Parts: sequence; structure tokens; C-alpha cells
Amino acid sequence: MSSHREMPAIGALHALDAMAAAPAHHSILLENERVRILDTRLSPGEQTPVHTHEWAGALYVLSWSDFIRRDASGVILADSRAMASAPKPGDALWLPPLPPHQVENVGDRDLHIIAVELKPAP
Repeated sequence: MSSHREMPAIGALHALDAMAAAPAHHSILLENERVRILDTRLSPGEQTPVHTHEWAGALYVLSWSDFIRRDASGVILADSRAMASAPKPGDALWLPPLPPHQVENVGDRDLHIIAVELKPAP
């Protein structure tokens, strides 16, 4: 089994790809032609630049904090404070592809997620 350091990164797809537009908040743990695994972190009070996630993916929660997701025009798409219950560390979630958006951590802890984005078969 090869380590992620031996596998070439595919890189950003376009200017709004998370790795091009918001690299301070996303780092690639592994990427190949089938999957991209991102380590995503957002500290309290931080806000990402507008970016996209082209592929659907499974999210694994390492730490949770409330957030607001807005579209590129500033319209609120999601506010985690409206969820019935907050995910806990160790929980997994499904997320569809996301069009241009930005995220603001409005909580008092780091929002730390591992995202396993699934690419279409070649």
C-alpha cells in the first residue's frame, strides 16, 4: 500500500476549486483519479473565501462548531444552529457537491472535518 506522499496530487480544477480559492482552510491528504481527501479546518470567527466542492463526499467530524454557509452573493444557504442536533466527533455526514459558497465559523471551537470527495469513474 502506498502512502499519500507517493501519490501525485491532481490539484485544483478551476479558480473556485477549494484548493485554489481557499487553500488556507483545506489541505489534501490524498488525491488520485477516484478520490480527494481533504483536511478542512476553520477556527472560531474565521471565514473562507468563496469556493466550490465539485464532488459529493462523506464528511468525518473531528471537532464541530456552528457555522453559516452563504452563496457567492451572501445569501444564507445553511445555518448549523438550525440543526436538530449538532454532530459529534466521530460522526459521519453526506454532502452533495457544493456550488460557489463561503463558510463562517460562528461557534466557539474549531470546525475540523475530513472530507472524502468521490470523483466520477474515469
